[in-house]
Amino acid sequence: MTKPISLLLGVHAHQPVGNFPEVLEEAHLRCYRPFIHTLHRYPGFRFAVHFSGWLLDWLLQHYPEDMALLREMVERGQVELFGAGDTEPVLAVIPYRDRVGQVTRLSDKLEKKLGQRPQGAWLTERVWEATVVPALADTRIRYVTVDDYHFLCAGKSAAELDGYYTTEEDGRRLDLFPISEELRYRFPFSPAGEAVAYLEKLADEGRDAAVYFDDIEKFGIWPETYEWVYEKGWLVNFIEGVLDSPKIRTQRYADYHAAARTRGVVYLPTVSYSEMNEWTLPAPAANEYADLVARAKAEGRFGRDKAFLRGGMWKNFLSRYPESNWMHKRMLALSARLEKLPPDRRKPAMLDALYRAQANDAYWHGLFGGLYLPHLRRAVYHAIVELEGALDQCDTRPAREKHDIDLDGRDEVFLHNAALQAVVRLDGNASVIEFDSYPLRHNFADSLMRQTEHYHRKIHLGENHGQHEGSGIASAHDRVAFKHEILPHDLAADVRPRGLFVDSIRPWDGAPAALQDYRIEAERGLALSFTDGTVEKRVRLEENGLDVIYRFGPEACGVFATRINLAMPSCDGPAGRFVFEGRVPGGFGQAVVLEAARELLLEDDVLGGAVKLTLSEPARLASSPHFSVSQSEAGFEKIMQAVTLTLEWPLENIRRELRVSLEVMHKP
Repeated sequence: MTKPISLLLGVHAHQPVGNFPEVLEEAHLRCYRPFIHTLHRYPGFRFAVHFSGWLLDWLLQHYPEDMALLREMVERGQVELFGAGDTEPVLAVIPYRDRVGQVTRLSDKLEKKLGQRPQGAWLTERVWEATVVPALADTRIRYVTVDDYHFLCAGKSAAELDGYYTTEEDGRRLDLFPISEELRYRFPFSPAGEAVAYLEKLADEGRDAAVYFDDIEKFGIWPETYEWVYEKGWLVNFIEGVLDSPKIRTQRYADYHAAARTRGVVYLPTVSYSEMNEWTLPAPAANEYADLVARAKAEGRFGRDKAFLRGGMWKNFLSRYPESNWMHKRMLALSARLEKLPPDRRKPAMLDALYRAQANDAYWHGLFGGLYLPHLRRAVYHAIVELEGALDQCDTRPAREKHDIDLDGRDEVFLHNAALQAVVRLDGNASVIEFDSYPLRHNFADSLMRQTEHYHRKIHLGENHGQHEGSGIASAHDRVAFKHEILPHDLAADVRPRGLFVDSIRPWDGAPAALQDYRIEAERGLALSFTDGTVEKRVRLEENGLDVIYRFGPEACGVFATRINLAMPSCDGPAGRFVFEGRVPGGFGQAVVLEAARELLLEDDVLGGAVKLTLSEPARLASSPHFSVSQSEAGFEKIMQAVTLTLEWPLENIRRELRVSLEVMHKP
């Protein structure tokens, strides 16, 4: 008789901190609920599940009856709960103290709410660095799951990956289960009968365990999967096929781990899953990597060579996207500042805000929107600004500071008062790269530069792999679809930052010339003075706003322009509007041109406040939505990042001094 193979099946449920309530509702109704209810009918099918802490809190609040079913399944020994960082951080990019705090918080929550303290942990995005071992071990985590690809990169063969291995770091031990990539691509996309037959084939080959742990959202949220998994019965057919097979037995990871011995010691390289290796590279390198992979597949040697076609690592996102790096370094600085605060002055809300600022989703971009989604970045900045404001109340800092926070070799000057903060990078542009309102907990400079992405060439080539050949359905990794019409100018990369007060002069007979050679002349109080020899620029933080004053030398001629990119939470939705001379000329998502404007109000109901623009000299004001193009599981889409206000003055028609003011207004 063939020895049954142990199917170790785990699913990972996660929604980003700050995601829209309607998205969570749909995810639960189309995925989490039907999955739980289906598995509840089969007590003999054992599996593991991980819910990120923020999502679990939401489900416990809104759907306690479904969570009660999950607890019942835990109590009867059917389900094993996996831990992780509470807000789903990438553990490798936060400090040890926060790794321990995040993992402990979720473990405590699982034990209290669902009746089981986890022994295993889901490693966010399967990002492996050996530095995470001590914190996991110190929080009583005994094992984690990573991709089999990680092991192949360490020299293991696929035939060896049917159990768990042991690693160590700094005197701590951690066991590692290799997730099968073959199973990740089969479940639930190939027909249920084929999936069961594949497991039986592994049993016939003498494999001891089949390890699967992947996103539960593949079971109902990804395109076509709800109909496939539930309406057409994939999940029921798979469960019943597994339970009916004498060659397969389902086990919890904990039971297998307790009964089996380690296969030996292993040391894994710094790596994530294979798709991530492409996503994290800059476009030219990512295209070269994709071509290498495609060539290896076409020549039939990818299975042999993929361990040596490694691509990039997760931290490349921080060097590739300056917006991601800035958020990350701001978060790290506040974590260090909180750590230095005496324990009796720390408040629980401060740690809550720090952990929300560490949620991974807004820091990177691959198949899913991530960094490209303004509401996810907004959630991170909401937490950052909230924490900084709370720290300022009990740990006073100078009103003006200079640091190179983002480690790019150029200092940033922070100007702040009780209500606002403006940050100017000394990179020659003299533009404001962060503009925070503490009462609104919002960064008005939270935009995104448009840059070339590796998947843009699929748009240029007009590729479309949305049709799937065979009897199953296509994985989102294999689909190319379009949610919006993408035009060439939508893909044009920015050459200058998307900040506030990005200046240029257009000669009467030429193209605009960027003013990007400003050098700092003076720092006094909450003001900075710059000059490029022709234009003097003074940035001053006021009690409730920001003033920028320009003085033009006699040699300055032509049309002076400045661009103000404002992140307004309503984006191109109906809750945002311009108000000009008592009327509404349009919303933020519309192109609006006003001649001889002196004042403009930007009202935003999502923000719960407004920004008032006041000019000392009338300007031609042109507003346009700033869109970027990104990919998602549903297709290529255009996403509004900011409102771009372009102000222009013919220098011959104005006095040689010009003042532009932004006043932040909030509802009491």
